[in-house]
Amino acid sequence: MVTEPDDNQLLRAIRQGDAAAFQSLYWRHRSGLYSFALLHCGAPDVAADVVQDVFMGLLNDSYAFDPLRGMLANFLYGVARNLVLRHARQNERWVQPDEDEDGDSVVEPVNEAAGPLAKVLDIEATEHLQRALSQLAPHYRDVLILFELHELSYQEIAGICQLEIGTVRSRLSRGRAALSKALTPYRALDLNTA
Repeated sequence: MVTEPDDNQLLRAIRQGDAAAFQSLYWRHRSGLYSFALLHCGAPDVAADVVQDVFMGLLNDSYAFDPLRGMLANFLYGVARNLVLRHARQNERWVQPDEDEDGDSVVEPVNEAAGPLAKVLDIEATEHLQRALSQLAPHYRDVLILFELHELSYQEIAGICQLEIGTVRSRLSRGRAALSKALTPYRALDLNTA
């Protein structure tokens, strides 16, 4: 039985010039990093640029990853987080989700196998969540996305965000409360349409 190489094995192969190892590592983490960046900034083009910059930096050895200090996946999320924050600082605002001609957020359907009504509801729920997340302070948003959507542990999040575990727990709790408050108008809207 052939086992897939782990991230560190792939990284060693990449550093020896193995293009297939880079491709393997890219496809393993691309989707998660893109989702992470998109939920932070709300702009698909910025999220795609962040993912590209993460992998180009890794390929060019611009980022000094030390396998003894943690997992590569956590390191990649940390780099993506820093790139999104840098983009926000450079633009002096958080990018809002892309909008079409009518001013509605452009969001891809979440469940392709669902019927038309379910797809519309998925799109609306995703738009509500993106709007609510965009209202949160970045330090709450980071922890929430990493914990809830990427299912990382407190310790992994602490490593990515360079925080103490107690701070991660506190920010997660406060972030959940703030997200719940931000989603309240949308819950009222759902109840009125039911």
